[in-house]
Amino acid sequence: MPALDGMRAVSLAVNVPGPTAAARLVALGASVTKIEPPAGDPLATAHPAWYDELRAEQQVLTLDLKQATDHAILDELLRPADLLLTSSRPAALARLGLAWPQLHARFPRLSQVAIVGYPAPDQERAGHDLTYAAAHGLVVPPDLPRTLVADLGGAELATTAALELLLARERGGEAGYAEVALADAAAAFAAPLRHGATVEPQFEQRLAAELGLDALTHDALAAAFSARSAEDWEAWGREHDLPLGVVSSRE
Repeated sequence: MPALDGMRAVSLAVNVPGPTAAARLVALGASVTKIEPPAGDPLATAHPAWYDELRAEQQVLTLDLKQATDHAILDELLRPADLLLTSSRPAALARLGLAWPQLHARFPRLSQVAIVGYPAPDQERAGHDLTYAAAHGLVVPPDLPRTLVADLGGAELATTAALELLLARERGGEAGYAEVALADAAAAFAAPLRHGATVEPQFEQRLAAELGLDALTHDALAAAFSARSAEDWEAWGREHDLPLGVVSSRE
């Protein structure tokens, strides 16, 4: 039986981190209702195929939460729910009557995971995946990162936070609130860079020995690798138990 079988979640989160976390909850067995504003989820316009992947097996409703009738529909969804997932700034949630103190008073069984950009006290500060990553040395101009490190890392942190809250409640505790900052996710992914752990010495030494090189300089490696195709070197790596892989140029 999936870990979250029987659990019900409501997601107000759009763009990337929230929908990715919601998809993870579905994979773990939860039933998820995705609430979108009248303008829809921006991800649906920017990347429709990815949007379809992330919302699979979810009920999707369009609600204008500034309207009393639509807000009442949300209330009916939250009443039996176990978890609310949000990605708006705290001030915006408060204006909609969805700040944690208000929610907890009205729905005592409901836990909330709030995805924010920066940790307290800077939750209202504007941010983007690029700014979180750049602050920790994960952006090398003029190139853009090839993936959304903070967004995807934040989604995993949000999933973990949801599991922690639900487990604590099921063990007899109260429903709880957790805030997940995307900037913290970027910082966690930058830990290997901060500690200089991007290359493992034992593999570096073995590769140099197998190639007959005194040191793995750029010029020495370029000369050695030019003798075979990338695919041949990948096969050679498997034969010698060395982790060599073809660098994909996929856009």
